[in-house]
Amino acid sequence: MGKNVDSARLGQRVIIEPCITKVNGETLDTPWYFGSECNGGFARYTKVSSKHAYKIQSSYSDIELASFPCSYSTAENLLTRTNVSKGETVLISGASGGVGSAAIQLAHARGANVIAITSPSKAEKIQSLGVSKVVYRDENLIEALGNNSVDVVIDLVGGSSWGDFLEVLKPKGRYGVSGAIGGAFVELDLRTLYLKDLSFFGCTVLESEVFANLIKRIENEEIKPLVSKVFELPDIVDAQKEFLTKKHIGKIVLKVD
Repeated sequence: MGKNVDSARLGQRVIIEPCITKVNGETLDTPWYFGSECNGGFARYTKVSSKHAYKIQSSYSDIELASFPCSYSTAENLLTRTNVSKGETVLISGASGGVGSAAIQLAHARGANVIAITSPSKAEKIQSLGVSKVVYRDENLIEALGNNSVDVVIDLVGGSSWGDFLEVLKPKGRYGVSGAIGGAFVELDLRTLYLKDLSFFGCTVLESEVFANLIKRIENEEIKPLVSKVFELPDIVDAQKEFLTKKHIGKIVLKVD
């Protein structure tokens, strides 16, 4: 521990908030992501501001807890920014990935009705997370759901069918995005945006309350870890190859001895 950290923290079990706003006592002008703008994501030892090391009391294993911080905080931030509320209908793209499967659980915990976009091979597992309806990736979204049928879209894919998300949104609907794996460049009809009074949210930097709220949901077991596979740290290349196959649901975890 650093000299300015309360000694009572020694021995605490913690989870690191991945969105870093404070380093060596200084507040950053532009936040970093742990393991991206700063080292430490794939390491046996690292350091982080005490502010970002959240105490947690949970029966989940270290492997299970390791699946939460980045993907679940991203998902919770998307739901927070778009203000998902009980009874609303939320459409989630890329539903089988780490963020998508987290968003399903977190939206369900808020009392929302969840529609998930996924592949047929993953549909049964995805439905077990609390999904009310599954739409397959190759289906026509407008035909499957109808125009003006969704309150919020949580998009992790983008791609050529992006315009359909705006068509299924209700007037004054909200669109949140934190991924573009299906294609980063999309075609926007500005008339749809302003005639339907839609709101767009780009989501990267976590809102201040997001991680603390996530910790509460973990401790209350309102959400569960989805660990697809575990690799030893020296086998990181194999883990990354497994990730690129896109056959997994949830998270791939590296085990650090």
